[in-house]
Amino acid sequence: MKLEDFDFELPKELIAQTPVEPRDSSRLMVIDRNTQKIVHSRFNRLVEFLKPGDVLVLNKTKVLPARIIGQKERTKARIEVLLLKRLSQDVWEILVRPAKRLKVGQKVIFGDGLLIGELKDVLVNGNRIMQFEYAGLFEQVLDKLGEMPLPPYITSKLKDKERYQTVYARESGSAAAPTAGLHFTEELLNKIRSHGVDILSIILHIGLGTFRPVKTENIEDHQMHSEYFSIDQETAEKINRAKTEGRRIIAVGTTVVRTLESVANLSSENRIVPMEGWTDIFIYPGYKFKIIDALITNFHFPRSTLIMLVSAFAGRELILKAYDCAIKEKYRFYSFGDAMLIQ
Repeated sequence: MKLEDFDFELPKELIAQTPVEPRDSSRLMVIDRNTQKIVHSRFNRLVEFLKPGDVLVLNKTKVLPARIIGQKERTKARIEVLLLKRLSQDVWEILVRPAKRLKVGQKVIFGDGLLIGELKDVLVNGNRIMQFEYAGLFEQVLDKLGEMPLPPYITSKLKDKERYQTVYARESGSAAAPTAGLHFTEELLNKIRSHGVDILSIILHIGLGTFRPVKTENIEDHQMHSEYFSIDQETAEKINRAKTEGRRIIAVGTTVVRTLESVANLSSENRIVPMEGWTDIFIYPGYKFKIIDALITNFHFPRSTLIMLVSAFAGRELILKAYDCAIKEKYRFYSFGDAMLIQ
């Protein structure tokens, strides 16, 4: 398939710059894959579209305040570091700005010495390797020094950094939020549980590669970034039991889709097994889904791997029709935008 097959014109004013309050007051577009029907609702009415016995799967990853500003040792030149991927306890793959100012072996001082980073290597893709020194827990140091690495299309400053976290975020490790989950409140989750829906969690730590554009004309030639995932035994058993009983598995976000489908592809008989590892799965039209039956997601970039994934699930024509409708109805797009339920 061609990259241009997933293109559309999006007015800039529809790119959400700030989150709505409360979280679950965002709009919800509901798409029926069988009837092709589109219904307009609100996220706080999500339970009306769920059935007792459904299984809702969340990504409990937590966004690190991964953007840290420091000074180059000796010269005091300003250096911005963006943490991408933890390689070991104190070693990270990073982005550096300005990159040319920092050479291998040189150090950066953050927060008057609370954190010290030494550049260890320069990778072929332009990323760097940095080793850090600090006292105490790295996450606590980051909480003091770091800023949330908001997506590049959000130009407004975030007043409350917790609004770029889901209410169920538990395990630190992401450079970006699983944004489909930003619409949930604790009250809504409790209402969903009371409706007879099981709520389970997996982990996929999101890298900034999620914002990397597809540049290959043939989408099959695109290489996905690799991200860490984890599924525990209890979650695996509950998902398998639900599938056996014919109950729906509803993924909250494309990261959950990629995790569950990756594990199903690696295991026998398309089952979920307890597993942790790295996945670079690329899902585009033609993919045969093995686990998920419905998907909650936001509205995505044109020509992105994310719109390709939802097109694989619902059909390209239906998705482009829904996006055209969303633009006409002035839905809000991207991370702080409105939501879609595809079932």
